[in-house]
Amino acid sequence: MLRGSGLTTHHEPNLTALAEADRRALLASTRAIIAGTQPLTAGDLASAPNLEIVVRTGVGYDSVDVAAASEQGIPVCVTAGANRQAVAEHVFALMLGVARRIPENISNLAAGTWQQLTGRELRGATLGVLGLGSIGKAVATIAAGFGMNVIAYDPYFDDVFAAAHNIARAELDDVLAQSDFVTLHLFLDDSTRNLINAERLRLMKNDAILVNTARGGIVDEAALVDAVRNGVIGGAALDVFEHEPLPADSALLHTPGILATTHVAGATREARGESGRMAATNVINVLAGGDAQFVVNPAYQEGAA
Repeated sequence: MLRGSGLTTHHEPNLTALAEADRRALLASTRAIIAGTQPLTAGDLASAPNLEIVVRTGVGYDSVDVAAASEQGIPVCVTAGANRQAVAEHVFALMLGVARRIPENISNLAAGTWQQLTGRELRGATLGVLGLGSIGKAVATIAAGFGMNVIAYDPYFDDVFAAAHNIARAELDDVLAQSDFVTLHLFLDDSTRNLINAERLRLMKNDAILVNTARGGIVDEAALVDAVRNGVIGGAALDVFEHEPLPADSALLHTPGILATTHVAGATREARGESGRMAATNVINVLAGGDAQFVVNPAYQEGAA
């Protein structure tokens, strides 16, 4: 799509691995960036005086220095909705993995140990959704198919959707206290960083399972490890981490009851294809003089002025 529109493309899978001089030289002539999850710093943006748009392939944008982009008059955009279904389905893959003790069963069997471990069902359980946005709504819809009871918290609660899908509204701490499974679908900012800390983990049931496919910084990881190891909660499943890639010696990888995957909730052929198409469409439109879509920093217009 990009080349067909007359643009020249350069695929750089690891911008941070380039020598600083090479990185600056590449960015100097760049008019648009379609970014993954690797950091895009203020220094990177300053090295790109011709930059007109940044598009993150996903809905999270904490890897981009948005304030610096706004100062330079650069819109930062996301591909809203592209990976909604993929992430929602991965939530249940993780949830079932922990609930049915699948990783433990597989490792035992591979080691020659035949154990028929007892798990738990989703039917009849209460699912707490923290963040009833696009992905949270998709999760809640799937949960109904499993026969789960859904309660949710969101600062901008959609009462119409909740009423149509039999979702009960509750405050954050009440969701934690009442749920058998809790899934996080919040953005990471100063208000949500370490939102799930030791104190809030103690609010949860001692057999509750926490699932995080949002952003790693929302959960205090050290507190989570302690909570699982000491039986404060029943377990956790994580696809995102405060620092990625996750170090091999991380306690999150060596604590029974915690299942971890490599930030792949949105990594389906369908979601990646749609995300790429949306990002390319946005870039082509902006470089042709059109308006940016799915902008997360409307203040960029003040910077441009």
